[in-house]
Amino acid sequence: MAISLDINGKKQEVTSEPDTPLLWVLRDELHLTGTKYGCGIGQCGACTVLIDDEAVKSCIRPVTTVTGKKITTIEGISTEKPHPVQAAWVRENVPQCGYCQPGQVMAAVALLKKNPNPTDDDINKAMNGNLCRCGTYQRIKKAIHTAAGEKP
Repeated sequence: MAISLDINGKKQEVTSEPDTPLLWVLRDELHLTGTKYGCGIGQCGACTVLIDDEAVKSCIRPVTTVTGKKITTIEGISTEKPHPVQAAWVRENVPQCGYCQPGQVMAAVALLKKNPNPTDDDINKAMNGNLCRCGTYQRIKKAIHTAAGEKP
């Protein structure tokens, strides 16, 4: 069965089974490997993408539930230069191992789309569910403030 998707502003046709998680469609069929597999149960956030500008765990989202929706992956948040969140990530030296970073960045992008001037509490709530094994949470928070144009 052909499934039509809008991914990073491009129409894509995939032939996955209807219950295939979006994560595997992105990685295996479309070769968009920036979105990572972490836990497979929606608990770690490594697989976070935007669906209609909302942060969503793609490992537990069946592909048929996203037809007709705008899907944005880490590859699609900026095409010509780094997205402000990505630039802040670099400036604030956030990544260590880097594995969780695509999901962290996508959650931060979703937050700033909804709330361009978040408080620490807003950031903590929005980023809850995106785990970092290296523990760079304070740098993540600082980078989100930087991207928002605020002084942490």
